[in-house]
Amino acid sequence: MLDHLHHEKYMKHGKKYRAVVEKFDKFKTYSLAEALKFLKENKISKFDESVEVHIKTNIDPKKTDQQLRGTTELPHGTGKTKKVVVITTTHAADAKEAGADAVVGDEFIEKIKSGKAFVGKDAFDVLVATPEMMPKLAPVAKILGPKGLMPNPKTETVTTKIKETVAALKRGKVAFKNDNGAIVHQVVGKLSFEDAKLIENINSFIASLEKFKPTKSKGKLITGISLSSTMGVGMKVTI
Repeated sequence: MLDHLHHEKYMKHGKKYRAVVEKFDKFKTYSLAEALKFLKENKISKFDESVEVHIKTNIDPKKTDQQLRGTTELPHGTGKTKKVVVITTTHAADAKEAGADAVVGDEFIEKIKSGKAFVGKDAFDVLVATPEMMPKLAPVAKILGPKGLMPNPKTETVTTKIKETVAALKRGKVAFKNDNGAIVHQVVGKLSFEDAKLIENINSFIASLEKFKPTKSKGKLITGISLSSTMGVGMKVTI
């Protein structure tokens, strides 16, 4: 896993990235503290990069009963405020009171079909729906799904508990799922975060993965972990 990430970024980035690559041992497993220290001291970009954890699991991603999917709240958030849109015809008042960035109805489905819902001021990070909207969203599932924006009961984005859901998303609630390689990728903060807060977020996220371990998956769930920043190298770490 790490070798793939390492090679992909190595080929993508320029001299600065390649110079950083030469400073660390890609075959060594680092402690979280060591990895965070290295990423912060060798920051490549001028912006405040995100810190990402990449967790290799032993699930079989081809089997539907071994999908690793769920939600969790990171103790210190991700450092990014999500734009939350609520689509509803029954809980508009609750959504507005909860602080949703936009409260929409049937008309928003046409924007999704035209692609206008994903650009400019209409762009969003999370779409929360009340149950009565799901049949109406079915025709655009093929558009929302690949973007990771389709509301789903498993990620608790189909709900009547609009106030609680929007508040949790604003605090730093995240939804996760494995990719086709049985790896879970998650942003766990910013490089500007204190190390203690990043470590607490990482440990909290790993504990959440263990809670959502598929019952059909046998043996140890996590087989490898790497840490990187948005523009930085991927480093094998141990927890």
